[in-house]
Amino acid sequence: MQTLTSYLRRTVSGCLWPLARRAARGYIAGPELDDALRVTDTLAGRGYCSTVGFWDGEGDSPRSVADQYLAALDALAARRAEHPYDAGRNSYLSIKLPALRFSAELLGEVADRAARQQVRLHFDSHGPETADATWQAIVALAVDGPELSSTLPGRWRRSIDDAELAIALGVTARVVKGQWSDAEQPEVDLREGFLNVIDHLAGRARHVAVASHDAPLAAEALRRLRACGTSCDLELLYGLPQYAALDVAAQLDVPVRFYVPYGRAYLPYCLAQARRQPRLIWWLLRDSLLPRRGPGFQPAIHAPGSHAPPTSGAATPNAPSAAPRPRGND
Repeated sequence: MQTLTSYLRRTVSGCLWPLARRAARGYIAGPELDDALRVTDTLAGRGYCSTVGFWDGEGDSPRSVADQYLAALDALAARRAEHPYDAGRNSYLSIKLPALRFSAELLGEVADRAARQQVRLHFDSHGPETADATWQAIVALAVDGPELSSTLPGRWRRSIDDAELAIALGVTARVVKGQWSDAEQPEVDLREGFLNVIDHLAGRARHVAVASHDAPLAAEALRRLRACGTSCDLELLYGLPQYAALDVAAQLDVPVRFYVPYGRAYLPYCLAQARRQPRLIWWLLRDSLLPRRGPGFQPAIHAPGSHAPPTSGAATPNAPSAAPRPRGND
């Protein structure tokens, strides 16, 4: 029976992989940095800040990824200089340390450029096995490096200790539910874990980004932070449903920032989620059959409180709340 189950899982993965790769293209700005910058310009015009992140493909070397980060830092700094009084131009860069193969030399080059350009550098999270190396890098840079931030997955037991470290170092925290499970507590309730991290940061952290499209959860987290006087904002991933979450931000009067990825993204972990949640197979099929979104395509991003129907090809509010998210644990 176990052999048959393994065979069926491999078969399902083989069938879904092409759909997953095609669907993922709708959740990035395009393959080039200019595509992401066009999206951030549109967002800034609507009063939203951004963070951009290069999502590397299988053929991208650590050197080429570092070059993408360097170019993005220069571009974000240049846009801020062109619009010094526009808060929407206050963007930062999200990086993935595994994409640099944890190279201290390449990370040092990126961090030096971020410090020189005065652009915040954010460390996205990946699997639990990468967390130690990520936080070691953050500690090394925190003394005299650029402004830093990092992701804290609510489903990881270690995130409480990592939150304590972020508080001590003055590192901004981005709290997420988390895609990869923690072997130490694999059955943790995702919302409970999320709010546990929020409670640990409330009243103590420099700033907290509540990164969730789960509107009720985001609302509760923001209320707890605001009640303790903690600076906070709401972060949303470009392309995913955002109507309800934007309404929460408007009701609570908190800023909104969009994570705008670009590059050659794919969905390395959505197949496992699809096996657990068959409804996601429909999600992949639907998105793979929608009209192709060219570089610079922008989803319907409405002003808070607006419930206008999305345009064709945009993420819809009826998409599964647990839809797999491309590349990364954020």
